[in-house]
Amino acid sequence: MKTYNAKENQTVHNCFVVDAKDKVLGRVAARVAAVLRGKHKAVYTPHVDTGDTVIVINAEKIRVTGKKLTDKIYERYTGYPSGKRVVVLGDMLTKRPETVMRLAVERMIPKGPLGAKVLKKLRVYAGDKHPHAAQKPVVLEVK
Repeated sequence: MKTYNAKENQTVHNCFVVDAKDKVLGRVAARVAAVLRGKHKAVYTPHVDTGDTVIVINAEKIRVTGKKLTDKIYERYTGYPSGKRVVVLGDMLTKRPETVMRLAVERMIPKGPLGAKVLKKLRVYAGDKHPHAAQKPVVLEVK
């Protein structure tokens, strides 16, 4: 018996919507990352994009546990001398809540060309409105 390898042109790509209101950031990000990769399907193949499109709404109403609002920091470097920039999670949630969710999911996806392709299927919105009604997204529950 041979091992089944999915082919990208034969897989069915669906669209899901996740409401992140009052949900824990890490749990939502882990579930979204698994659906983006396609791990919820029986035809999952690690080197093929078998995942689905995910729309995350209410990113501004996400919840974090513990003291992460004051202790968790996001660092980036501008490329210039003394160009290290540090932002606390609480400030990032008020200014750019979409970025918080996107970074959480992005860091759970493997790096490389396939990871970049998978991340293009992630859409994050701060409010509860999204312009993807034509794709008829199915509600995805996160516990």
